[in-house]
Amino acid sequence: MNNVPAMAVFRGRVASGLLDVTDDPEALDSEGFWAVVAEFEGRLTFARFSSVRPLVPAAQSGVWQGPGPYQWSSSLSHASYVAGVQRIRDFIAAGDVYQANLCRILSAPIGPGADIKSLAALLAARHHAPYAAMVRLPDHGIEVASASPELFIRRDDQVIHSGPIKGTGCTEDDLLEKDYAENVMIVDLVRNDLGRICETGSVTVPSLCAVEKHPGLVHLVSGVRGVLGKDIGWGQMLAAAFPPGSVTGAPKQRALDIIRSLETAPRGPYCGGIGWVDADRRCGELAVGIRTFWIDREQSRLRFGTGAGITWGSDPEREWDETELKAARLVSIASNGGLLGADDQDRSIPDLVVPPAK
Repeated sequence: MNNVPAMAVFRGRVASGLLDVTDDPEALDSEGFWAVVAEFEGRLTFARFSSVRPLVPAAQSGVWQGPGPYQWSSSLSHASYVAGVQRIRDFIAAGDVYQANLCRILSAPIGPGADIKSLAALLAARHHAPYAAMVRLPDHGIEVASASPELFIRRDDQVIHSGPIKGTGCTEDDLLEKDYAENVMIVDLVRNDLGRICETGSVTVPSLCAVEKHPGLVHLVSGVRGVLGKDIGWGQMLAAAFPPGSVTGAPKQRALDIIRSLETAPRGPYCGGIGWVDADRRCGELAVGIRTFWIDREQSRLRFGTGAGITWGSDPEREWDETELKAARLVSIASNGGLLGADDQDRSIPDLVVPPAK
């Protein structure tokens, strides 16, 4: 879009007055308020804003000009995804990996008038998310709206927290032994990541496999905490922990190799890190970029990612169903152009509007 200002929205605050944009993580330890978009493949964008103020909901009004409900396509077909799950199980059987996340990217055409700010407002009204965010940097190719439920990194001076999610079901009764085992695997990976930058012995797990309810589904969520070592900045933190363990696998590097071999589309901001850093107050909060839409202006498409963690205990068809469950409600909201009634905001949408991939 032309002539739209750069801005960012994070949990009740709006940042405006763009000062500068950089890809240097050391900037986050300088001064000012920064919006952060770290893409899964490694592209980093940090934008500093001059003004941060409470968000007035009316200021976010506007009609979202989204795609039609049956215009979506998937980067992996049902057959390809199921085969990918089985391939990961083969890698597990061979001892290459314990767990790996397999994702697919949904996309649909949009027109030039589609504004990511309007989509973010629509999501905020109809799908509450604890780490909801929007970053719009039109001159830098960043237009992202996230309804993430997952904490990647929260920093409060020298204390750091992470909240990995693994295990998803329609209800708590749907959660399997596999889901709990997978959560523990990823907690161990996150402990290892944070242990590289935290004081020896300071990394703890305050909560393990707590059940959290979100619109249309439940998650298993754990908490990991540590005390940062002396002179550790955001650059070292990102180098140690990125990409997030919950959307890669264990061991992380081997899981990343497997992901690259099986996925056919880049994840972009999906599964990356999205959030803010207040350099003056030595604090910040980055969410894992799941439940995330982004606009690709070059291709005139809206994109959305969905995936599942694969272990030896995974059933390929069930894992496909999990990707459908995670996408269904949000894709349906984005496909209605803001025309849903107010009474739809808490409605769970059981069937994904994406037609079967060819």
